[in-house]
Amino acid sequence: MATVETLKALVEEKFSSFGMTTKINLDELTVEVPKKHIHEICLALRDMADFHFEQLMDLCGVDYSTYGKTEWVTEDATFTGFSRAVENSVEDKSSATPGMRSVSVKWEKPRFAVVYHLLSLRHNHRLRLKAFVEENDLLIDSVINIWNVANFFEREAFDMYGILFNGHPDLRRVLTDYGFIGHPFRKDFPLSGYVEPRYDATLQRVVYEPVDIQPRVLVPRVIRKDNRYLGHERGQTKPE
Repeated sequence: MATVETLKALVEEKFSSFGMTTKINLDELTVEVPKKHIHEICLALRDMADFHFEQLMDLCGVDYSTYGKTEWVTEDATFTGFSRAVENSVEDKSSATPGMRSVSVKWEKPRFAVVYHLLSLRHNHRLRLKAFVEENDLLIDSVINIWNVANFFEREAFDMYGILFNGHPDLRRVLTDYGFIGHPFRKDFPLSGYVEPRYDATLQRVVYEPVDIQPRVLVPRVIRKDNRYLGHERGQTKPE
């Protein structure tokens, strides 16, 4: 079994001419590659004896449109809930996190990316490939002829993000309904959607109408310190 550092060095040696970047995070190697080389690199990673990534474990899209921006907008839980690419930095007594303040990460790469998670059973190592696609050119080569399992994954990425895969034999929506408008995993897609289904007894079929749910901003759960929870915090039974 090769260590992740050995795998990183081997990838850099074999593919140095492709203009890729490598990074080890949480003991797993991430390789960022130009999208024009994605098919060639994936084929080599599967067939070369040094790699032998015979399994594509997952393929997904990513929307970075809110990456590097501040956390949830809320008066009571700002900077105490789920992070949106916010890093802790220098001391700031006014921060909700004592001794730290939050600094947004500047994002200058394309909005969308396709991520491939590969597994080599022979060498017992994993690899993450990432290829960015421009918002005005959401086309990238399919890898379905390298790993058959990419069929569903690429259809899912198309359905959820609108990413197109050149060479896919049947690129149709796979999770949303027929005639669905938009791509639900994009960060600018409203949580409630645009339309809602309803069965029309007169027409005897399902019809779609504009959604009547008012959009709202979700905030992290706030743990409140008041008398309703004092007994529970002391290990007593929580009051009904």
